[in-house]
Amino acid sequence: MATTRRRAAAAGLLASLVFSVTGCSSDSGNGGDNDKIEGAGGGGTSASASPSASASGGKDAPVFDLPSDITVTSDLKPTGDAVKDAVLRDLSYAAQARVEAFGKGQGQTANMSRYFAANALVYWAKRAEEFKKDGLTVTGSYRYYGFEVTDTASGKAAARYCEDQSKAFNKVIKTQKAQRTQPSDKDFVLYTVQTAKDSAGDWQVTQQSWKKGDATCVQGQG
Repeated sequence: MATTRRRAAAAGLLASLVFSVTGCSSDSGNGGDNDKIEGAGGGGTSASASPSASASGGKDAPVFDLPSDITVTSDLKPTGDAVKDAVLRDLSYAAQARVEAFGKGQGQTANMSRYFAANALVYWAKRAEEFKKDGLTVTGSYRYYGFEVTDTASGKAAARYCEDQSKAFNKVIKTQKAQRTQPSDKDFVLYTVQTAKDSAGDWQVTQQSWKKGDATCVQGQG
């Protein structure tokens, strides 16, 4: 198991954006019983899993181990600002790391430990492991878009992005059957996060909240 690198979020960081990992709601927050697991993905016990490098490439890019029935895409657009571009790149890696964690049923994978820290890492690690204990994994396609850095400070940044999980579903590990749901606006999720730059130069998600069906993320369903 990779060494976990954790950094607690500094008190008072970006005071206008303070999020708790303990809140819960069916439509927003960081917990509760949801129709789907926000940001989850992977194929559990699928034998077709194979390592794949991030689409962004680069010698330091993470390598993700995803099965063939999962696809993850991130629509990133350069901002022209080196710091913001680095934050958004690592935020897209974090989203994929969470997909990988749910696919494996392992909360503290090397990629989770690299791109998550503090409350966010504790929360998602627990959720991924509980999901597997419930006999579930996820299948389908996840798309991330609308990436935006909303504030920056010294070594810290607040950001947001959208998730389209309209083509992603829970899957029963034992039967390998997908639990398909009716399409709805709640398939589109707005994530609002705080990040901090660690000693290795990676931007880690330290706190995170979400809102399902947010109007800024909802798109046509084809």
